[in-house]
Amino acid sequence: MDVVTLGEALVAIRSHGRLALGGPLQASPAGAEMNVAIGLSRLGHGATWVGAIGTDPAGDLIARTLRAEGVDTTWVRRDDSAATALMLVDMPAAMPPTVTYHRRASAGSLLGPSDLPPISAIDAKIWHLSGITPALSDTARLATAAAIDRARETAAAVSFDVNYRAKLWDRATATAALGSLARGADVVVASEDELELVAYGADETERVADLLGAGVREVVVKRGIRGATVFDASGAVSCPAHPIAQVNSIGAGDAFTAGYLSGMLDDLPIAQRMHRGALCGALAVSGVGDWEQAPTRAELALLTTSPDDAVR
Repeated sequence: MDVVTLGEALVAIRSHGRLALGGPLQASPAGAEMNVAIGLSRLGHGATWVGAIGTDPAGDLIARTLRAEGVDTTWVRRDDSAATALMLVDMPAAMPPTVTYHRRASAGSLLGPSDLPPISAIDAKIWHLSGITPALSDTARLATAAAIDRARETAAAVSFDVNYRAKLWDRATATAALGSLARGADVVVASEDELELVAYGADETERVADLLGAGVREVVVKRGIRGATVFDASGAVSCPAHPIAQVNSIGAGDAFTAGYLSGMLDDLPIAQRMHRGALCGALAVSGVGDWEQAPTRAELALLTTSPDDAVR
């Protein structure tokens, strides 16, 4: 197994047009860590998702999708006493999508340290976590910290995406919880406005230096349509975003992270990891869904060909 991801999975119910007008709806699984696991699996890596879902149709959809995408579900707990979380995605034409969550006391929020696989069960190269999971509950926060400890005990690298969600907690509470988790990681992924949640300093330069000084090997700063920059002890490397017609803005960050981690697993230099991440992120926003547009390794090569050339 190359990568273990731990976190929440839920079912996204998307409207086609304004949700309040009762247009057609479409259901599909979602969740940051699950998105990364699927992205890595499509790129040819062994991926395991660890989490909890209900014994309900929504949970069945998530489990079925993960299996279909080649993600290992050995350590997925089915909870008889709690429902699978839902998210409603309102997608009015020509406006950004708006997300409403229904996840209070969900199976995913009840995730705890006991849900982690034993050390003898998994020999992964990377554990990927995010700041969404510790926001769900005290037990989920303990599970995230325990996962970092588990990775350390098995000499695996830790990837931590800050992934701040304002609807889950305020910035002050998030800052108190996320800083120590990020400092336990080898790779920290954050958008420009998330760095201050996990690092000290007056500006980006000082915050990056703070994380590197704490032992983080690489700090990946996502800049949206302006690309991304990776900082490490040797300096900084930037990569522009791959130009593409955007249909949906949700899932780009997870796709970028999957591409970047894929490059790490392939021992690519930072510049090539970022390029792969940028391609994956671009494809993620080319259609509807959190993970549905994630490319296979063969499909990545098609982005270098002319869009007028048919593959025959």
